[in-house]
Parts: sequence; C-alpha cells; structure tokens
Amino acid sequence: MSTSDFPSRADVDTVVRTGATYARDLVERIIWTFLTAAGAVALAAGPADMFSASFWETVGAAGIAAVGSLVKGLVARFIGKRDSASTAPSV
Repeated sequence: MSTSDFPSRADVDTVVRTGATYARDLVERIIWTFLTAAGAVALAAGPADMFSASFWETVGAAGIAAVGSLVKGLVARFIGKRDSASTAPSV
C-alpha cells in the first residue's frame, strides 16, 4: 500500500479553517485597536483637554495604532500558533 505525497481533502479543510480562524482573529484585533485608540485620542483631546486634535488627526493616530496591530499579528503568525494572531504560546 503506497501513500500519496499530496494533501488529502481533510488536510485542505484544516488549513482553510486554520487560515479563516487566524484571519478572523487578526481582523477583530485590528478593529478593536482602531476603536480603542480613536476613543483614547478623542477623550484626551476633548473632555480631558490634554491636547487638541482634529477629527482627521484622531483617525490618523488610530490608523497608525491599527497598522501596528496588523504588523504584530502578522509577525505572531510565524512566532506563535498558526491559527492565532497572538504571540502568547497558550492562545
């Protein structure tokens, strides 16, 4: 009985599921990072009166934080588990 070097259908389904899990995890982290950063800048510039920032400056700062989250998540794909955007080994 010979074994094939080609992946089976079950192997392909597992890879797709793992990739989908990772993508969903990463997108959720990016969105929450953006919203949290935008809220923090808006609070600091508005009611807290720590500095002044326009709407677009707030969005830009939140966008930079979200890109940082994206880069970290992509790096985590190679460091941690393949289906998680976390660098923590247990996640």
